[in-house]
Amino acid sequence: MPIKSGEITHFEGYSQFNCLKEFNTHFEWWMLEHKQKFSKGELIGIKRLARFAAKVPGVANAKIGTMLKAIHEEFNNNGISRSTFKRMIQKSIKLGILTVYETERKNGAQTSNLYVFNRFPQNELPKEEKLNHHEETINLLKTNHQKIRKETPKRPNQEENRSVLDDTYVSDRVPQPFVQMVKCFFPEAKTIEEFWKMAEIAAYRNLCEENPERILDTAIQAFRQLIRKLKYTQSVKNPFAYFYGIIFKKLRVQFYQDLEDLLDNTEEDSVIYRKIPPLEKILDWDHRILEPNYYKTQPMHDSPY
Repeated sequence: MPIKSGEITHFEGYSQFNCLKEFNTHFEWWMLEHKQKFSKGELIGIKRLARFAAKVPGVANAKIGTMLKAIHEEFNNNGISRSTFKRMIQKSIKLGILTVYETERKNGAQTSNLYVFNRFPQNELPKEEKLNHHEETINLLKTNHQKIRKETPKRPNQEENRSVLDDTYVSDRVPQPFVQMVKCFFPEAKTIEEFWKMAEIAAYRNLCEENPERILDTAIQAFRQLIRKLKYTQSVKNPFAYFYGIIFKKLRVQFYQDLEDLLDNTEEDSVIYRKIPPLEKILDWDHRILEPNYYKTQPMHDSPY
């Protein structure tokens, strides 16, 4: 049964969130789980709808024409079509992201729909394919200001999205236990290989490249710590760099332990003992090489998160 239209504040009872921050978090989880199921234009549409749902967290009552106009203005008259927006709404309803209610004026005439964002199921962990790396870690409500090509009719057999290589195409140099761990959150082969590359760099800088078992165990521990950080905060701007920082520090602690064991078992007048650098010098190296500038600035690869 249609509900009566009115000011957006009249629909506060439909909100499922206590505050805007909570809504943003749940919306990000929805995107982490289902982003690859939307086309580029549909993603722009749902993100714009989410921005209209800010005054009452998770509830929007704007007309489709109003939202399309805002998108066109934002992208210099290169927005999306009404059919694309409606297709996005139907997908969102089917996936459980949205619940849509019809509204009517006092005279019974139908007016703009009421869009209510649902909470992400707490018993399901988002599959982070896709930390886009990702272009939007981690405010998924912001959209890059780049021109969008106007939609043209597609041939019946034309693929909507470019295919990407999944975890089955990962290079043999990456251990399978690490692949199995990372693919649950980042299924793209190139992303998995990039994380392992960080582990190899950290191992090389801690004289551990010839100890594959230690590298693997430490990499898995570091990746678990990264995922926990991503789940509970929004402070990670580049997951690659953050992962590198974690594994570097873990390997450096183990390096100190190995060094201490070596000193304990070595005579002070031996050649080996005299060649070990002073601890102060090692600490200075740590300060200078803790995190490469290159990986602070590199964006994450766009997987289908």
